[in-house]
Amino acid sequence: MHPHKTNAARILDKIPVSYDLISYPVDEDHLNAIHIAEQLGQPTEQVFKTILVRGDKSGVFVCVIPGALEVNLKNAASVSGNKKVETVAVKELFPLTGYIRGGCSPIGMKKKYPVYLDKHALNFSSIYISAGQGGLQFKLNPTDLIQVVEAIICTLTDTNP
Repeated sequence: MHPHKTNAARILDKIPVSYDLISYPVDEDHLNAIHIAEQLGQPTEQVFKTILVRGDKSGVFVCVIPGALEVNLKNAASVSGNKKVETVAVKELFPLTGYIRGGCSPIGMKKKYPVYLDKHALNFSSIYISAGQGGLQFKLNPTDLIQVVEAIICTLTDTNP
């Protein structure tokens, strides 16, 4: 059975960008990237999560980081030209992006926000990111993701994954 196409997948199809759409069982109690990596049988450093943040000057933007790490808010502020940033509350996620927690993709949000991709993505020929729905991941080349979302490569975390 093939998973149904999400809006994010349709965007990639139009460009076109090569990707694999991989489904996995959703556990509502474990929506984190570490659990998803286990479900996919992939190393956690190759599974990336999408974090929505708000800067005091720029407003909302997107950080895509290795799943086992946390976004360093000072780094995020620095690369985005803000003095201060904070993560966006989960209740704001859907109204801002059209996505829910556990299914937030940097591709195909309601509005085009700036996307910052942690430099660790370039260590891999393919990475996993949300396909825009819980239980679905894209496996794609990070350079394709960079082109699709016009991502800025930077250091968003403190440590190696």
